[in-house]
Amino acid sequence: MIGGVVMSKSNLEKQEAKLKSLNQKIKDEKNKIEQRLGKQIISQANLDYANLSNDNIKSLSKKVSDFLKEKSVDH
Repeated sequence: MIGGVVMSKSNLEKQEAKLKSLNQKIKDEKNKIEQRLGKQIISQANLDYANLSNDNIKSLSKKVSDFLKEKSVDH
């Protein structure tokens, strides 16, 4: 019976490692999407990086969010 418990623990550890790896891949992909979205917004709006302080970024983010929420209600 001890061998079965050790085997189960080993399998559990392998599954936990796979889950951790998958969660990291998901996090990395989300970061890539966020970066691409930000770059596209900056590019399309012809924004100047020099003028993008944290306060400006928060303000722009709020405006984009409000706009998108408004558009989703319209449909």
